[in-house]
Amino acid sequence: MSWMALIAAGLFEMFGVTMINQFHKSRTVLSLIAMITGFVLSFIFLSIAMKELPMGTAYAVWTGTGAAGGAILGMIFFDEPKDWKRLICISVIIAAAVGLKLIS
Repeated sequence: MSWMALIAAGLFEMFGVTMINQFHKSRTVLSLIAMITGFVLSFIFLSIAMKELPMGTAYAVWTGTGAAGGAILGMIFFDEPKDWKRLICISVIIAAAVGLKLIS
């Protein structure tokens, strides 16, 4: 259950980061509310996950998911660079998060 909460926290983190970009483009109340909602839900699910998971593991996976997911969403939706060096770095972040899951 705690790993599912941590995955949800990471997904909401990715949503929040995406909404930051959207808010910078449109400056609407709706995009602001979506951004705040994403981050609030992310913190709620992170706190649920941390009831059972070690803080260091939960935080590392949460930030890794947000960072890698945000970079991938930026490439898909916001035309950010897709060069092989970025993809390798994102892969390392994902591999580290999976590694933490395997040893926890």
